Amino acid sequence: MSGKAPILLTDEVAPPPALVRAGMEALPAAIRAGGEQASRRFIEFFAAAIRNRNTRLAYARAVRQFFDFCDRRRFSLDDIGPTVVAAYVERLQQRAAKPTVKQHLAAIRRLFDYLVTGGILRSNPAGSVRGPKYVIKRGKTPVLSAEETRRLIDSIETDTLIGVRDRALIATMVYSFARVGAVVAMRVEDYFSQGRRAWVRLHEKGGKRHEVPCHHKLEEAIDAWIAAAGLKAERKGPLFRTVRKGGRLAANPLTRIDVLQMIKRRALKAGLPYSTCCHTFRATGITTYLQNGGTLEHAQQIAAHESPRTTKLYDRTRDAVALDEVERIRI
Repeated sequence: MSGKAPILLTDEVAPPPALVRAGMEALPAAIRAGGEQASRRFIEFFAAAIRNRNTRLAYARAVRQFFDFCDRRRFSLDDIGPTVVAAYVERLQQRAAKPTVKQHLAAIRRLFDYLVTGGILRSNPAGSVRGPKYVIKRGKTPVLSAEETRRLIDSIETDTLIGVRDRALIATMVYSFARVGAVVAMRVEDYFSQGRRAWVRLHEKGGKRHEVPCHHKLEEAIDAWIAAAGLKAERKGPLFRTVRKGGRLAANPLTRIDVLQMIKRRALKAGLPYSTCCHTFRATGITTYLQNGGTLEHAQQIAAHESPRTTKLYDRTRDAVALDEVERIRI
């Protein structure tokens, strides 16, 4: 992308960080050629139209790849029609998984919708383009058994600040079916008492605030962490924080990458598969709950899923049944 004009248009209009992180240090040639209004609208899409930071970064990467495709062919905005978008989708399918292709198409479609409503384009060239058909009835997230999960938690030391934190963090994901993004975003005040029970407040995707009563083991784990870290008085501070060398608590929260690296390290120590990841504990909690007589309706409620079909993707209770059945093939 050498030789392109800088993405900064004026002293007042700075590029959203997502564009820079996605490798888009300069605006695409097709957008620049569309004039200052098109350039401003393009930047506004990432700065104002998408509130979720992860979605913003994913869409920025998708849009960058699409406009790289267009820029190499010297297409202007007027040249980009349904056939161009369809050709890009066709090429992308040759090297990317279907969910990735669908995400890229969604990003392109939403951007062009924004350009249409801003008066830059008359119609959306991606509106009539269809992505690949993708039907999934069983999730791919690796799931641990209850025994494996207990072995992992028990393998974590309790005589260090990091160990107490990691036990509480993993317990939060297991017993509340929480996404890692919601867990690392928790503040101390998001662990609270209501009646005689402790609760956790999770800020899930789409700005949803979700409150879940604590399992007694989760309550014990979080109480131990707050006491060990001395966080009781810091209600507005992050709940799960980094720990510096020497066991000194830092003020900044853990990131999702920090948690993933911790889980990989803990899983290796406990002799669990390397595929164990952050989402494993959400799927493990749901599966274990259903195996013990829980209902799909209540699992959906705890997990804050919009549809029971989404919750069902995490249910691996039938895996054991299938294994027992194939063993009946006695040849």
